[in-house]
Amino acid sequence: MRQSQLFTRTSKTKPKDEVSLNAQLLLQSGFINKEIAGAYSFLPLGYKVLNKIMNIIREEINAIDGQEILLTALQAPAT
Repeated sequence: MRQSQLFTRTSKTKPKDEVSLNAQLLLQSGFINKEIAGAYSFLPLGYKVLNKIMNIIREEINAIDGQEILLTALQAPAT
């Protein structure tokens, strides 16, 4: 994929409101977008990377006859 065809563009400046270096770099490079404090959405490039990582993990789970599960995004607090 060419950089010119991406949904978003990269930025030369780092976000000022981000404390984490990881989040700064991901935002700056166009992998994620910050929705609210602590909540990020994956942009097309970040989503593509996420899918590749998931496929690698899935292959390893299948190699050891493991089982894959999907949990809810929000969990009830432990009592």
